[in-house]
Amino acid sequence: MPRRRSIVSYDVSDDKRRDCVFRVLRNFGDSIQFSVFLCELSATERVRLVGALHGCIHQREDRVMIIDLGAVDHEDEARIEWIGRRPEPTPRIRVF
Repeated sequence: MPRRRSIVSYDVSDDKRRDCVFRVLRNFGDSIQFSVFLCELSATERVRLVGALHGCIHQREDRVMIIDLGAVDHEDEARIEWIGRRPEPTPRIRVF
């Protein structure tokens, strides 16, 4: 199952809900800026992520945006341009 790279950004008004969203995203990707994560997800992980985020946010007050950048491959790096310091990727162990 190919992994896909996504940018996830959130705007959550309540501290408790925002902390919940941050904790969920921290388990699925790397924080690259305040309220922005870079995630590499399988289809199953994406479904789990979306379900967990639904449990954190208030549908009428908060928002989460997920941008699919495409399949994870070496050419992917050319689509992301960094100006200044690049974030260090978090070492992850994938459990299957």
